[in-house]
Amino acid sequence: MRFVFLFGGVLGFILAAGTGWLADRNPDRILLDAGLGCLAGALLFRWFWTVLLRCLRETILSRQKAAAVAVKPGP
Repeated sequence: MRFVFLFGGVLGFILAAGTGWLADRNPDRILLDAGLGCLAGALLFRWFWTVLLRCLRETILSRQKAAAVAVKPGP
């Protein structure tokens, strides 16, 4: 979980800083935008990771239920 949070933060920082630099903004504004981009990227990646894990868990549980029903002998 920590890796995903850090990766999202770094990616958000780089994207916001690069966009601000390419737009010829002042350095203080670039760093402010990059800090906000870092926070937004980290939170978005954290949310996406929880959604991904929830879907993976549901898939595994449904496959286990299907396998249990297939193994159970009928009357």
